[in-house]
Formats: sequence, C-alpha cells, structure tokens
Amino acid sequence: MNKKDIPFFAETLNKMFPDAKTELYYNNEFQLLIAILMSAQTTDKQVNKVNKIFFEKFKIPEDWIKIWVEKIKNYIKSISFFNNKSENIVKTCKILVSEYNCIIPKTIEELIKLPWVWIKTAKVFLAVTLDAPYIWVDTHVHRVLNRLGFVKTKTPLETDKKISNYFTKQDHSKLHNTLVLFGRYHCTARKPKCETCVFKEKCKYFKNKK
Repeated sequence: MNKKDIPFFAETLNKMFPDAKTELYYNNEFQLLIAILMSAQTTDKQVNKVNKIFFEKFKIPEDWIKIWVEKIKNYIKSISFFNNKSENIVKTCKILVSEYNCIIPKTIEELIKLPWVWIKTAKVFLAVTLDAPYIWVDTHVHRVLNRLGFVKTKTPLETDKKISNYFTKQDHSKLHNTLVLFGRYHCTARKPKCETCVFKEKCKYFKNKK
C-alpha cells in the first residue's frame, strides 16, 4: 500500500468500526489518563478488570496522594510493571495537585513531563478528550502499517516518526481509533484473518505469505 491507497484504507476502516472509540474504562479525564498509563505493556481487558474496582475508590488526584504506594500496588498487582506504575501514579497525582490544580494539561509537551507519560500516552489522551488528530502507535498499529507496506520500521517509535510522511492530520482524525481496533481484532499478531481481509490484494504481508 502507498499514499494513494490512504483514502480507501481510512474509509474502509470507518465502515468496519463505525462507533470506534477507546476500549479503556474510565469515568473522567483524570481516570482516563491513569488508565492509559496503566495500559502500557498490558491489555485493555486486564486494565479494565482492575479499574472497575480501583476507580470506584480513587476518582481524583487528591484521592491517590492520601494513600501509601504499597496500597496502590496491592490493587493493581495483576498488571505488568505494577511496582513502577504505582510509584509513578502517585508522583503524577502530586504534580497535578501542586502544579496544575488537578486540571490535566492539554498539550503533548506538558503531558510528557508527567511521570510514565510517553508520547503515545499523550496522543491517546488528547485524541480521546479533544478529538485531536493523532494516531497513537502501539504494537497493533506498528504491526499493521508494516504488514501493509506503508512503512518499514523496527519499533513503534520509528513508525510514529514515519507516519507524518504518509498521513495528513485529516487522515489521523479518521484513523486514530479504527486502526488500533483493526490491529487488535483482525490483523492480529498470531493468526491474522488474512483470507477474509479486504486489504489482502494490496497487502505486502499477505503476498509474501502466499
């Protein structure tokens, strides 16, 4: 696939996922930020399972800085890197309380200054809360764009840097949710649904596989 295929690619994904949105569970913007932070190297399904209980008790930054880090660890111990995530959640909450009056900043530059908040985290948060035109490159998006031949990269970070050469801001606004869902449920890491894929005739991965 190349640049001329992007309109077809974007519109097809829109038809496949007309109600596309993040699958993370949250009740407010603060909880969304924490849920995204927790989802690093962990499935949304597992994070949601934890947060359905976790978020009933902890709803705003002040709730988190009043308790011991060890208590947070006990709540989220079933997700990966729970030790680091617990410590950085508390650090983030303290910064939000002391420097931002508990209001989540709305720029990438400010967001990535928060502990454990990376470029992907910031893009997801802004795309969901502001409908900002960002594609967040997780492992699913990285895999899909390489298989289809849009990019040839080794890491999600490399892919993130490359996509600006292929997709416009308008493309981003259409693709930021649908592309993730396509990688999560169709172009999966194991046993991708190649035979029924609408993109198979233009897919580099499918042609090599045959």
